[in-house]
Amino acid sequence: MRKLDFEAKLLGLQDNMFNFAYSLTLNRDEAKDLLQETTLKVLNNEEKFVDDTNFKGWVLTIMKNIFINNYRKVLRDQTMVDHTDNLYYLNIPKESGFETPEGSYAIGEINKCINSFTDEYRLPFSMHVAGFKYHEIAEKMNLPIGTVKSRIFFARQRLQESLKDYKD
Repeated sequence: MRKLDFEAKLLGLQDNMFNFAYSLTLNRDEAKDLLQETTLKVLNNEEKFVDDTNFKGWVLTIMKNIFINNYRKVLRDQTMVDHTDNLYYLNIPKESGFETPEGSYAIGEINKCINSFTDEYRLPFSMHVAGFKYHEIAEKMNLPIGTVKSRIFFARQRLQESLKDYKD
């Protein structure tokens, strides 16, 4: 594809890209930042685009991956190092809510709900929350990656349904 055609197609997708970014971030400013970051990355990786590929799908996949990577970075940055003897606070986000009784109760309810899952759902979900990638979980549990993804998805749905009263 010629450079001018590539750039014209990218400019033509800006509205779709913004709508998708907004659906991911739920914030106009963050959506604009994600749109800008994606546009820059697409332009920098133009040579990697294959002509017979769905251009819109390629661009939106790049955007989704940038969003996921940024989200994971934020989660990693919020993790503290536990210096307690029994490692009680290990890998709990800084804003865990333990400062208030209500926060402790909510964390307790979340843990109780997760622990109520059968092992086939609790283990992959817990590993995913701990930062393992899907393929790593699949290898450790000797399961197909699709099975791992679906179990994590269903565990997440069940957790959301069980804790819907805690939404702000």
